[in-house]
Amino acid sequence: MDFQYVLEILPYILEGLKTTLQVFGFTLILSIPLGVLIGSVQSIKMPIINQGLSAYTWLFRGTPLLLQLYFGMYGLPAFGFTFNRITVAILIFTLNYGAYFTEIIRGSILSISKGQTEVSRSLGFSKTQTFFYIIIPQALKRSLQSITNEIITLVKDTSLIAAIALNDLLRNAKEVVSRDFRVEAFFVVGAIYLILTLFIVNGAKKVENKYAFYR
Repeated sequence: MDFQYVLEILPYILEGLKTTLQVFGFTLILSIPLGVLIGSVQSIKMPIINQGLSAYTWLFRGTPLLLQLYFGMYGLPAFGFTFNRITVAILIFTLNYGAYFTEIIRGSILSISKGQTEVSRSLGFSKTQTFFYIIIPQALKRSLQSITNEIITLVKDTSLIAAIALNDLLRNAKEVVSRDFRVEAFFVVGAIYLILTLFIVNGAKKVENKYAFYR
């Protein structure tokens, strides 16, 4: 590999990294709370509301993310909703991953023994206190590995935003390869994705150690 050439193309590729991290960061900040909120609501017996929320998760988990991006970019304007490309990417990614996080959190909440609720009530905790101080911490702990897997997938899925002409890591790398007829840019991008994944895994381990007292 020609490292001098790699140093020449690196600044342009890193420009794409800014867009990738922007979509990744905003999606993560918005989709996890969304998943916790909807997952919590779905764990309560409210048939009409739950049917609507189930339709949301079914729609976004059952259709390709790329199709959703295309609809957000080219379909929504037909209904009078027009957003810039980065907003479309963040909106669609948030709704898509929010649906996955919803099912993860809902399943974790339902897996917790009802006996813990009964014990907490006998100790004088209200329903709200029980939910936020007993149920939610344990649900997050149990779902940590699944959430981490989804976050790793999110890092890789950000490459799909190139389909709506956003200059992310992969799109910039493809431009360099097309221009120079050299493949080093793909190796650079692959290394960057691996580094990002490593940070996520290490961060998840630290969080898991922090929640170890819930075992």
